[in-house]
Amino acid sequence: MIITDFITEEFITTSVQSEDKDELFAELVELLSRGMHTRHTDIDSETILSAITEREEKMSTGIGHGVAMPHGKTDAVNDLCGVLGISKRGIDYEALDGEPVHIIFMLIAPSSSPGPHIKALQRIASLLKTPGCFDKLCDARSASEAWQILRDEEDRFDDDHD
Repeated sequence: MIITDFITEEFITTSVQSEDKDELFAELVELLSRGMHTRHTDIDSETILSAITEREEKMSTGIGHGVAMPHGKTDAVNDLCGVLGISKRGIDYEALDGEPVHIIFMLIAPSSSPGPHIKALQRIASLLKTPGCFDKLCDARSASEAWQILRDEEDRFDDDHD
């Protein structure tokens, strides 16, 4: 599972403007929709937003240490897709540790195929535990820079775990 295979530059923003979870979900679904449109694929944004919100109502996906991984499953997508949002000021996310969230990986998977989405969540969590990864992503000034950091961290992580 290589995160940078499906979260590419067009699915990254380093300037999240949202101040709360509801705004954030709408902003990231819009980013996903724009990114998919560049690939000549339209998505049902309302269905995706509903899947993310429904999952969040069960339990916060703010895992702590400034990170959130909202996710959901829906037939509105055919393959695993996701976005990365970076908030410089932090978002009140009702995270498990009560701290603001700065790094948000949002994943959407087809209802019929939960395996890749679970692997992606595990991979992201492992990458973000790598010393320095969180800070580097927070400091990224562009989508291109954030994607390159993510790619470098994945390469380093794979080298360390071979």
